[in-house]
Amino acid sequence: EEENLEVEEEEDDGGAGVGSPDSFPPRVPGAIQGTLLPRLPSEPGMTLLTIRIEKIGLKDAGQCIDPYVTVSVKDINGIDLTPVQDTPMASRKEDTYVHFNVEIEIQKHVEKLTKGAAIFFEFKHYKPKKRFTSTKCFAFMEMDEIKAGQIVIEL
Repeated sequence: EEENLEVEEEEDDGGAGVGSPDSFPPRVPGAIQGTLLPRLPSEPGMTLLTIRIEKIGLKDAGQCIDPYVTVSVKDINGIDLTPVQDTPMASRKEDTYVHFNVEIEIQKHVEKLTKGAAIFFEFKHYKPKKRFTSTKCFAFMEMDEIKAGQIVIEL
């Protein structure tokens, strides 16, 4: 089920003033190339974490416009522990899958993340009728779920 987390304001004056849909850019700036950050320098005894997002399965995958994933690491109170990163837009859409094939470098060593931290993945896409980017679904991984190799997480 889709939930829009954005608040739309009513258009009063019929113009393109602040708050009216016509004043917003048609797409999220930077969505094409994403906002991925480079790998951290390695430190002795510290573990770096790289997450590869291969694909997301959705029944209406082919209808998503400019899809991308926002990745954030949050503590137990929902406070960001690292900079939020956006993947580039999906590389392709095929059947019920949106393909990304992109690696995200988590910007903190695993040992330095607080107890209860989790990595969040928000799947976002552009809605032309409403002229904004919507979060269609999300998933998260708690630190005890992180392991080497492939893993499938539920949206």
